[in-house]
Amino acid sequence: MRRADRAQDRDFCLSVIDRCTHGVAALTTGEDTPYCLPLSFVRVGNSLYFHCAREGRKVELLKRCPRICITFVAQDAPNFEAPNNYTTYFQSAIVTGTVVLVEDDQEKIDGLRALCQKLTPQYMTEGLFNAAIQHSLSVTSVWRVDMDDLSGKAKKKR
Repeated sequence: MRRADRAQDRDFCLSVIDRCTHGVAALTTGEDTPYCLPLSFVRVGNSLYFHCAREGRKVELLKRCPRICITFVAQDAPNFEAPNNYTTYFQSAIVTGTVVLVEDDQEKIDGLRALCQKLTPQYMTEGLFNAAIQHSLSVTSVWRVDMDDLSGKAKKKR
């Protein structure tokens, strides 16, 4: 990291991940151009979970190369500081890790429950969640990212 004075500790990084509704995942295509896409993530311990369809470009790329890099931005506030300084105050975290397709139904349900609890807590009655699981579990892939490396950076107002 070029600006070591902006480096943040592990707890800061985890709080950024926990506050964000999504992160941008970068996957390798094996070609000159990477494939980046926003995904909703939830952190459970030292792992991240996300869901998607059971097939498609993302799934094929993850099966071919399970390495992933995810960027989370919890704050992005451009500012002008008189007399002549444009800047941005930010908080971000970057995760690198290995992606694993979750095969165990209980782990899939637990990952989806954690994700739904994070993103839509107002709709987390047992009846609603159980009905959604019954309706969509068989057509939904759940992936776990085992985090290998975590770094964070922030520029805060003085």
